[in-house]
Amino acid sequence: MPTLVGILGVVALCFWVRSYFAPIDVAPRDLGLNTSHPARSVSAQGSSAAASIVLPGSTGSRAAVANLPGDWSCFRGPGRDNVGPVGSVVSGSVDRIQTVWQVGLGEGYAAPCIKDGRVFLLDHDSSTEQDVLRCFGLADGKELWRTGYSAVVKRNHGVSRTIPATDGKSVVSLGPKCVVLCADVVTGKPKWQMDLVEKFGVTVPEWYAGQCPLIDGGNVILATGGNSLFVALNLETGKVVWQTPNPKGWLMTHSSIAPATIDGEKTYVCCFSAGVAGISAKDGKLLWDTDKWTVNTATVPTPLPIGDGRIFLSGGYNAGSMMIRVAKATPLWSVKEEFRLGPEVFGSDQQTPILFEGHIYGVRPGGELVCLDLNGKPTWTSGTAGRFGTAPYLIADGKIVLLNDQGVLTLAKVDDQAYKPLGSKPVLKGPEAWGPMALAGDLLLARDATTLVCLRMGK
Repeated sequence: MPTLVGILGVVALCFWVRSYFAPIDVAPRDLGLNTSHPARSVSAQGSSAAASIVLPGSTGSRAAVANLPGDWSCFRGPGRDNVGPVGSVVSGSVDRIQTVWQVGLGEGYAAPCIKDGRVFLLDHDSSTEQDVLRCFGLADGKELWRTGYSAVVKRNHGVSRTIPATDGKSVVSLGPKCVVLCADVVTGKPKWQMDLVEKFGVTVPEWYAGQCPLIDGGNVILATGGNSLFVALNLETGKVVWQTPNPKGWLMTHSSIAPATIDGEKTYVCCFSAGVAGISAKDGKLLWDTDKWTVNTATVPTPLPIGDGRIFLSGGYNAGSMMIRVAKATPLWSVKEEFRLGPEVFGSDQQTPILFEGHIYGVRPGGELVCLDLNGKPTWTSGTAGRFGTAPYLIADGKIVLLNDQGVLTLAKVDDQAYKPLGSKPVLKGPEAWGPMALAGDLLLARDATTLVCLRMGK
C-alpha cells in the first residue's frame, strides 16, 4: 500500500507540472506576413535566410520617427539593472495612466527594447512558420518594418520569449531555436544571421531559448554552452571574435548574461545547466566557475551583481536563492557561498530581482513582493493582499511598477522599511503577462500572451 500511494503521488506531481506548462488556449496568430515574396528553403534546424519587408500602407522604414526621450535598449534596460534611468517618469496615481496604443502579437512572452523612438520585438508568426523581428514607432505604434526567416517551432507554452538589443545602428535578436539575427535599425535590412546549433553545437533549452543578447564594446555576447561556454560575435559582421572553452559540457539555460566588475576587472557572469561561470570581458578567458548553484527543470533569472564581488542567485522549482562572493586568485578565482535562502524566504520562478539603494526587491514563489537587505533578511513582504504571480516588475522615479499574470498594473512607493502600494489598474486582458516591461521617458511597454500595449505613465 505505501508503494502504491507513492506511485500515485509521483503521477499526480507529474500531471501538475505538465498542466502548469501546458499551452494556453490561444489560436495561432496570423501577423499578416506578406506572402508575395518567394518561399525560402528551410535548413535542418528550421531557419532560412532573413528577408526584410516594408509594410504596405506603412510610413516606410526610412520615414522620420519621433525621437522621443528615453531608451530601454536591451534586457533590463540601459544599466542592465531594471532601474529606469534619470528622466524616467512614473506617476504616483494609477488614475493618470493612459493607453497610447496597442498591437497584436504572436503567442509568447518576447518583450521589446526601445531606442531613438523605435521599438523592436522578436515575434513569431505561427501561420507562416516564421520568426519575425518587428519595428514600431514608439509615438504611435505604427509598424515600420519586419524582417522574417523560416522557423518551424511547435507551440510549447507560447513560442517567443527573448528581448532584442540595439546600439542605435544595429538590432540583434535570438530566436526560439537559437538563431541570431542582426538587422539595420532604420531599414530592417539583415546584416547577418547565424544558427547557433549549427555553428557551436548549442542545445536548444526546453521551452525554447530565453536568453537575451548583450551588446558590449561592438560585440554581441552570448552564453551558448555547447562547443563553447561563451562567444563574442562582431556586431557588424557576425564574425567570431573569441570563444570560451567548455570542457565540462555545460548547456545554455534561459538565464541571460550579467556584466559585473570584480576586483577592478570587467567580467561576464551567467548561469548554465550545471553551474555558474564568470569570464573576462576582454578576451573570454574563464576566470571562475562553481557547481554550487543549479536549478532543476529551468534556470531563468539572471545573476544579480551586488558589488564587492558579491553575486545574488535565485531560481524557482524550490531552489530558493544564494549569495556568493568571488575574488581574484590563481589559477582560477575563488568562489565562496555566503548564505542560502529557502524558497519560502526568497526565490524567483522567472523574473530577475532588482538591486536598488542597498536592498533587493523581487517577487518570490507564491507571488509576494519582498524586500531583502544584503544579508538576506526580509525587511517586508506585500503579504497575501499583494500577489503578482510570475509577472514582471521594474523600479523608476521612486516607484515599483509591477504587473500581475492577468495584466493588472500596480504602483508602490520604493521604501526599504514597508510595502506602500499606491494603487492598481487593469491595462491588459491577460493571460500570462510575463514578458519584461520597458520604459522610455514616460512611456511604458507591457505585454500579455498576445498583445503589446504602450502606456503613458506621466505625472
